[in-house]
Amino acid sequence: MSESAAAMTPNALALLEQWAPLVALKANAFAYPILEVVHLVAIAIVFGTLWIVDLRLLGLMRPLDAQVLAKNVLPWTLLGFLLALFAGLTMFLMRISDLIANPMFIAKICLIFAAGTNAAVLHARGPLDPLHPATRLQALLSIMIWIAVIFCGRWIAYI
Repeated sequence: MSESAAAMTPNALALLEQWAPLVALKANAFAYPILEVVHLVAIAIVFGTLWIVDLRLLGLMRPLDAQVLAKNVLPWTLLGFLLALFAGLTMFLMRISDLIANPMFIAKICLIFAAGTNAAVLHARGPLDPLHPATRLQALLSIMIWIAVIFCGRWIAYI
């Protein structure tokens, strides 16, 4: 770890890295790769379900009712998000010192918050209306944000 990264890592986070369960996970050669697989599968579930709903909101798959489609895939989206959160948080805790100063990691986290805000605003506006211009704009924004999340996530290892 570089001196600048060490200076940026708060003491509490550095101490958390030494927590016995995390130390045990770090000692297991299979733990991190398994967490990565779980994280990637979970992201595929999140992006896949959102992609279908967003494409419907953009005017594709018109025979499908947008409200019914969203209602039916939402549990899968939430399951995928919770799995991604669990695996991602665990991987973060295993490598706090490396990740806390990584600009791609920070960008990824900020983009996830942006995606959540976009979704909250979309659903707060009332029933999903694929004909409303704001709904279409938010669906397109959702797709673009999640692609950026995936991009940043992949680049974390290379920065």
